[in-house]
Amino acid sequence: MEDFRYTAVESPSAALTAIGATDGARFIAGGTSLLDLMKGAIESPPLLVDINALPFRGIEEGEGTLRIGALERMSDVASHPLVRERVPMIAIALRQSASPQLRNMATMGGNVLQRTRCPYFRDTATPCNKRDPGSGCGAIGGENRRQAILGTSERCIAAHASDLAVALTAIGASVFVTARSGNREIPFREFYRLPGETPHVENALAAGDLITGFSIPLPTFARRSTYVKVRDRAQYDFALASAAVALDIGPDGRVREARVALGGVGTIPWHAPEAERTLTGAPATREHFERAAEAALHVARGFGK
Repeated sequence: MEDFRYTAVESPSAALTAIGATDGARFIAGGTSLLDLMKGAIESPPLLVDINALPFRGIEEGEGTLRIGALERMSDVASHPLVRERVPMIAIALRQSASPQLRNMATMGGNVLQRTRCPYFRDTATPCNKRDPGSGCGAIGGENRRQAILGTSERCIAAHASDLAVALTAIGASVFVTARSGNREIPFREFYRLPGETPHVENALAAGDLITGFSIPLPTFARRSTYVKVRDRAQYDFALASAAVALDIGPDGRVREARVALGGVGTIPWHAPEAERTLTGAPATREHFERAAEAALHVARGFGK
C-alpha cells in the first residue's frame, strides 16, 4: 500500500471541496472494498475523504417509494422491517452478501461501487484492461469459469460482483448523486456501463460525484419477490449465477407483470426484459419459467474454460 493522506469531513459541501482539491482522491465510508484494492496496489488514491459523519442515512417510506441513505450499513438495511416486508429481494440479496462482519461495516453506496472480483483484475502481474487500459484481458483465453457471459466485449469479460445491485436493477431503483455542479437522480438500470472499448469506465459517476441515497419503487407485487444465488461455498462467496425476481400473479394464475435481473453472469447487473416479456401474460408454471430463462440467456456467449 502506498502512502496516502486522510481527512474526515462533517458536511456534504466540505466533502465535495476536499475531493475536488486533489486529483485521484476517493471517498471512504466502510472501506471494506477500497482498502483491499489499496493493499493490493490496484488503486492508490493520494487522499481518502471520510464521509461517515454526513447525513446520508435513514430508511423511510414515501409515496410509493422506499428511500435508503447511502451510508446505511448493509446489515441494518437487510434487517429493517420495511425492507423485509415490502421488497424482500433486497433483504435477501444483502443477507447473502459477504460475511456478517463485512455487512456490519459496508455501506449501501459502497456496495454498488465495488469493483469486479476477476482474478486477473486483482493480480497486478497479469494484463487487465480495467486496471491498466490497453494492456489486454487475461481472462479471455485464460481461466474464465467465474467470468461473464452477458454484456462482454473483446476488451473485458469480468463479472460484476454486487448482489444488492442485481436486486436494485430488477426492481427499477434510482440512485441519488450530489456534486459541485448540483444534484441528480440516475435510474439504476442506466447507472453501469458495459465494457465495450473502455472497460475502466464502469458507471455514470464523474470524478467527485457522491452517492447520497437510493429510491426504490414499491409496487404491491414487490412483496412477492426473491433473490436466488448459486455459489461454490454456502457462505462468503460471490455468485456463479443469481437472479432477482418479482412477480405480479393474477387470480387466474397468470403473470400480470414481472421484474427480472441476473447476477454473476453479466459484466453489469443484468436486466432481463426478454424474460419479463416471456413471463407476462403466461401461466406461472415451471415450463414458462424455463422459457423465460432461455429468453434471458439467448445472447449469452461463453469463452470455453
